[in-house]
Amino acid sequence: MNSTLISALHLVFSAGVFVLALFAWSKAKSALVLLTGIAFGLFAISHLVVIFGLAESAEGLIILLNVLGYALVLVAYYKEMSAKRPTTPPAGSPK
Repeated sequence: MNSTLISALHLVFSAGVFVLALFAWSKAKSALVLLTGIAFGLFAISHLVVIFGLAESAEGLIILLNVLGYALVLVAYYKEMSAKRPTTPPAGSPK
């Protein structure tokens, strides 16, 4: 299979996730959604670089974009996991 076609598919899907995440963030204001969306935007840029045939000369940029994208996803999920949530008291306990 042609690597340009694969990169084009990755570009379309990652750009789609980026756009949908921005719309979802505008309603939910969730850091998880926003950071994940930005990460997929970075992935889309790296695929665009490959499609333009600059993969060899911009290898460092592609690596940087991918590392930043994955780091954003990790930070987003860590923030979501460690967020303090209000706990509800058990039923029947005094308030």
